[in-house]
Amino acid sequence: MAKTCMYSLKRNRRTRGISISIRPGGEVTVTAHPLIPKYAIEAFVSTKKDWIEKHSAVQKEKSPKLSKSEERKEYLQHKAAALALAHARLEHFNRVYGFKYQSVAIKNTSSRWGSCSRRGNLNFSYKIALIPQVQSDYIIVHELCHLRQFNHSQRFWDLVAITYPDHKKIRKFLRDTSLQ
Repeated sequence: MAKTCMYSLKRNRRTRGISISIRPGGEVTVTAHPLIPKYAIEAFVSTKKDWIEKHSAVQKEKSPKLSKSEERKEYLQHKAAALALAHARLEHFNRVYGFKYQSVAIKNTSSRWGSCSRRGNLNFSYKIALIPQVQSDYIIVHELCHLRQFNHSQRFWDLVAITYPDHKKIRKFLRDTSLQ
């Protein structure tokens, strides 16, 4: 089978299936578990050809990824503001939910806006300070709700919908906004 597009392949044992990401500048990366055969990856990429072309065109218009030193400088510049934002908005939204969490940390992540550990630690990308407040609030609510439902079940989405009934629109924006 001929390749449908140019991409770099990354093998990751923690990946369950196959995923495609497109960086600013248009670089396409396919991530797959090491046990997934190359022909299955090629077939998957082939079925996603239209999606890849559409999103590559959008990402090519964006500026390429910052260098490591530029990224670190930007992280340090916005870390304190992101932490203050996270604490303030967690306090605000937790008046509705009343969930207990342990710590809040700001990270320099490239693939996640936020995360929640089983121990109740909440982590957020420093970039929550760089996006519109409605999106950063959604990220904070999303991770807060994981304290009660550590999955993406209907119960989880029902919790999110208490404060964000239109969460699907916000999720689409965040999926289309690269952290790179």
